[in-house]
Amino acid sequence: MSKTGRNRPRNAFNLRQRLRWVALALGLCSVSLVGRAAYVQIINSDFYQRQGEARYLRELPIKTSRGMITDRNGEPLAVSTPVASIWVNPQDLLRVPDRIPELAQAVGMSVDELSSRLSQKSDKEFMYLRRRINPDEAEKVVALKIPGVAAQREFRRFYPQGEAMAHVLGFTNIDDRGQEGLELAFDEWLRGKAGAKRVIRNRKGETVESDLLRAAEPGKDLTLSIDRRIQYLAFKELRNALVANKAAGGSMVIMDVATGEILAMVNLPTYNPNSLNGAVPDTRRNRAVTDLVEPGSTMKPLTIATALQAGVVTKDTIIDTNPGYMTLGRFTIRDVPRNNGVLNVTGVITRSSNVGAAKVAAKLPDQTFYDSIRSFGYGSVPHSGFPGESGGVVLRPARWSGTSKTTMSYGYGLNVTPLQIATAYSALANGGKLIAPTFVKGQRNEGKQIIDEGVAKQVVAMMETVVTQGGAKQAAVLGYHVAGKTGTARKAGPGGYERGHYNSLFAGVVPATNPRFATVIVINDPQAGKFYGGLVSAPVYHNVMEGTLRLMDVPLDDLQSWLAAQQSGKMGHSASVLPAPPAETALPADAAAEFDAALPSAQNPVPAPPAGGTQ
Repeated sequence: MSKTGRNRPRNAFNLRQRLRWVALALGLCSVSLVGRAAYVQIINSDFYQRQGEARYLRELPIKTSRGMITDRNGEPLAVSTPVASIWVNPQDLLRVPDRIPELAQAVGMSVDELSSRLSQKSDKEFMYLRRRINPDEAEKVVALKIPGVAAQREFRRFYPQGEAMAHVLGFTNIDDRGQEGLELAFDEWLRGKAGAKRVIRNRKGETVESDLLRAAEPGKDLTLSIDRRIQYLAFKELRNALVANKAAGGSMVIMDVATGEILAMVNLPTYNPNSLNGAVPDTRRNRAVTDLVEPGSTMKPLTIATALQAGVVTKDTIIDTNPGYMTLGRFTIRDVPRNNGVLNVTGVITRSSNVGAAKVAAKLPDQTFYDSIRSFGYGSVPHSGFPGESGGVVLRPARWSGTSKTTMSYGYGLNVTPLQIATAYSALANGGKLIAPTFVKGQRNEGKQIIDEGVAKQVVAMMETVVTQGGAKQAAVLGYHVAGKTGTARKAGPGGYERGHYNSLFAGVVPATNPRFATVIVINDPQAGKFYGGLVSAPVYHNVMEGTLRLMDVPLDDLQSWLAAQQSGKMGHSASVLPAPPAETALPADAAAEFDAALPSAQNPVPAPPAGGTQ
């Protein structure tokens, strides 16, 4: 090869330029890395911090105890007891499947059940295994040191009075939230505020460090107007009456007439709030504030009070009820016994005359009668604060038929709750001042004067004759003047009023000379042969109020009858020492004079009133 060929020129190799390109590439990489580092550590540091902390840091709630509910004397009615709940992180536990049988045995589950639940929650980090168990049991499970298994503190509600207080208090759910009754009404007050803590866990799920973020605030206590002793007494006597009379159910309300405080409220059938398993939902309803009844003859004192207030009658106005019935269109209104003859207005109450009440109501303008009924609280929500309370049904005059005012005068054609009846009778006993009922001790609702004090006292005096001379002798309480009114209302069904099915009522106030308590008793559908309020409900009133007056240390206001009973050795039933009723007002032993017989015949039944609100 020639020398010339060996020295042929080659492409020049520019080392410096290549180094520049390498340096540029390295520089760009460095800038990218620095930029990424700045983005991660400065711009978006919070996100990555959270992601890192999520691997070992948790913020856990600190459960707080629900406030205690006590009766008016400080006796506990609802308390929270500490319990524990076992939970697991499915992801951690599934990494050690050989520990699953051990855990299943510890928590009382089958291996298949636990494995199935873990599989369903395999993408989750939290799953409850057992809720609200004994803390000692939970500690034994945690001591097994199974990965992902832990316990948390919770609280469970306990009701010492059980069934007797169930409808007033209600109950809480598994998360300690109020579901019924006053537990629901005052849930926010009782619940308190949960706290929070931050914990650091190792790879085994064990807590190695904790830091308090927010202290838990316990719920506030609630003092009710209820008296535990009176509540249990009412519960016991109502239950005995239902058994004796083969009744389907019953309600009782006892109120302090001066303050509106509810001292007792009982319903049967009932349930055990400590064990809701198997409880029929219908038994949880507080019938005293939700269920509607026609008041029957307990309406007559309100009719008479309205007439006295309007000035259309006085207590001595003569009312001729002859011949014991009156025809109104196609309907016939009757008194039982057949003919009460000539009565004064007081006698209309004493003899529970349907004809007399209808004739008194006829003297009143429709609007005046309607306004008076509404002023007693009928047709309006009582504003007791209890969830689901009903306002009843009172039709406006524009919707009345030709017989509406007449039948309403003796308690048909309108619907009220037992609580509304108790509130109305409290107004009569409180000198004509209506005070909204309350379940909270010391809460003072402003009263409203609905009738003159003198009128209210006259009506209370008239009602006293029902106990001394009329159909409610079994309501008498030795040593006290008792004023009251019986009622026997036929129950309405889908096709009209049902024969053989009644609500037996008694409403009374005591002591009549200086009233302290207003009480209403409603016994639903007694089937043991007796159904008159004076025979079914009045004896319950006697038994309950005899004990209540003693428990509340109320002075005697009828010392004469007490001394007479002491001297004669008859310290048993209060009515045994009452003076014999005058011959002209004596009633048959079956107390039939109180029965509301003014119902249409079977050929012309009246449909049951609607079950909604005021119309």
